[in-house]
Amino acid sequence: MDIVVLAGGISAERDVSLKTGAMVAGALRGNGHRTVLLDVFIGYQGSKEDIPDIFAASNISGITQTDISETAPDISAVKAARGNTSGCFFGPYVLQICGMADIVFMALHGEDGENGKVQATFDLLGIRYTGSGYFGSALAMNKEVSKVFFKKNNIPVPNGIHMAKDGRIDDFAKTGLTLPCIVKPCCGGSSIGVSIVRKEEEFSQALTEAFCWEDEIIIEDYIEGRDFSVGILDNKALPVIEISPLEGFYDYKNKYKAGCAVETCPAKLPEGISAKMMRYAEAAAQALGLDSYSRMDFKLGEDGSIYCLEANTLPGMTATSLLPQEAQAIGMDYAQLCEKIIQVSLQKYGG
Repeated sequence: MDIVVLAGGISAERDVSLKTGAMVAGALRGNGHRTVLLDVFIGYQGSKEDIPDIFAASNISGITQTDISETAPDISAVKAARGNTSGCFFGPYVLQICGMADIVFMALHGEDGENGKVQATFDLLGIRYTGSGYFGSALAMNKEVSKVFFKKNNIPVPNGIHMAKDGRIDDFAKTGLTLPCIVKPCCGGSSIGVSIVRKEEEFSQALTEAFCWEDEIIIEDYIEGRDFSVGILDNKALPVIEISPLEGFYDYKNKYKAGCAVETCPAKLPEGISAKMMRYAEAAAQALGLDSYSRMDFKLGEDGSIYCLEANTLPGMTATSLLPQEAQAIGMDYAQLCEKIIQVSLQKYGG
């Protein structure tokens, strides 16, 4: 097949997306597909005359940087690097080239990759793509909205509140919550802008950090316990994986720097706990209308209670990402996982 792997963009998770895209493109080329790797924002920088034959030269890439730093990227510098002042999210020739592909592999992460806007654009243009559709993507991207759907479907979630920037309240006592709590952007990912607050005097700074990234945040009771994740592939849960950071919590650095966390899959849990977590993951995906593949993050409290934290509609596919490790646990290597994602995504198009 002729496949575009779409990565990059201008979200705080840009670097992670670039790494995912590079790895996916390499795997698909190894599987025999003619594959073009494009940065959705930077676009195609080659000659326009070469576009009709772009898949014949499938080593084409608009991406030059794939390493993940320990901090989020400077998006203002990325915008300046495009070299034009267009307000369009899509870079030069991106939509044209995507329209030529048999399918677009969505290697995007973060706001404008996972919030449904790109998916809706592709739907209108008749472009086929991997992953869930625009509506489920939009629901899952907003942590507050997704929690509403989880609650209605009897999926347990941490107690918490929503706060808008223009209604900011710095007095922790007025939140009605107890310490410790966790403060995080409502629609962000990769733990960017997230703070754990253990003392009241830390609360105001945590709000400032979260509001640096978004105008809406959520504040939840912090669940002391263990971190887990469950991938969903073709509506079925993959084995549970446990994540144990060597230091601190599972933040941006610990997620993407090799050696910063220990991942165990299948997780060492009582069979009943694993089975329940997998059922919750499948129910969460169904509640949000997600198809093809996704991933749910969980916390297991010290008292054995399970809490669903959030849904990821385009899970990372880097060397340290969780979904590939879960697939490996059932005998599916990275290249096979990429192929499976394409197969299950094509089902909604009747292919």
